[in-house]
Amino acid sequence: MSKKQPTSVVTGAAGFLGSHLADLLVARGHKVIGIDNFITGSVDNIAHLGGNPNFKFIQQDVTEFIFLTEPVNYVWHFASPASPFDYLNFPIQTLKVGSLGTHKALGLAKYKHARFLLASTSEIYGDPNVHPQPEEYWGNVNTIGPRGCYDEAKRFAEAMTMGYHREHKVQTRIVRIFNTYGPRMRLNDGRVVPAFVSQALKNKPVTVFGKGRQTRSFCYVSDLIEGIYRLMMSGYDLPVNIGNPTEMTMLQFAEEIIRVTKSKSKIAFKPLPQDDPKQRRPDITKARELLGWSPKVSLADGLRETIAYFSKKI
Repeated sequence: MSKKQPTSVVTGAAGFLGSHLADLLVARGHKVIGIDNFITGSVDNIAHLGGNPNFKFIQQDVTEFIFLTEPVNYVWHFASPASPFDYLNFPIQTLKVGSLGTHKALGLAKYKHARFLLASTSEIYGDPNVHPQPEEYWGNVNTIGPRGCYDEAKRFAEAMTMGYHREHKVQTRIVRIFNTYGPRMRLNDGRVVPAFVSQALKNKPVTVFGKGRQTRSFCYVSDLIEGIYRLMMSGYDLPVNIGNPTEMTMLQFAEEIIRVTKSKSKIAFKPLPQDDPKQRRPDITKARELLGWSPKVSLADGLRETIAYFSKKI
């Protein structure tokens, strides 16, 4: 084995995004050490990497001390519940992984002289008053609302990351991830894509909150992971939005899912959850200019792959 082979640590490696990141890193010649405690991740997401000499897995909660003997070049901190269903069920674990988990992952990066990337989120913008959301926008977040456990954990994680950057001179990167979809999402995780697709595949009513006027923009997972990889390898240490700026209302999205799945489902309207953002669309000027990145996968192509995956799970 070449001595030049880089070693990457991925926290949350058994999650939706973490497992896709691990795949990309292995494909690009990295030795990957995945860490996950399976609170929301699944062994199914990384089973195909079992036996691969370039993938090692450690079952651990990253809020505890991370001890590794081997040299490490990159630390990718993806551990966290990330769907409303999960962080409403696990508010304290969500806060702990964003605070203590980020502290431990940064400590590992500092000790190993490794570059660190934080998987932050568009949720730090809250229910935004600025549209689309540029990285300079500070957000509009309800700290004590039901979503506060996730929003504030990620906002704290960003502050902690910049603290290590400024005080300890750790090379850090921060990605703000907007709505992403694709294979390996959990059917029952409360996010809109699995919810709509599973309801449509079962010909059940597709539930839209409010009048369906709130907007989201959806990025296919392979596009997102490519953008994140480019950010880690760049020289830029302030937050960068990665997401797809094509915006649509929830009602339009529900209708599209019903059409693509050829479902007999009808749309059912339910009350809007508290603090549900009314609009969400990334300004990706920085990603385009700094990373030469923009999304490539069309919604039609991405949905085809995602629906094929969910069809096998139902």
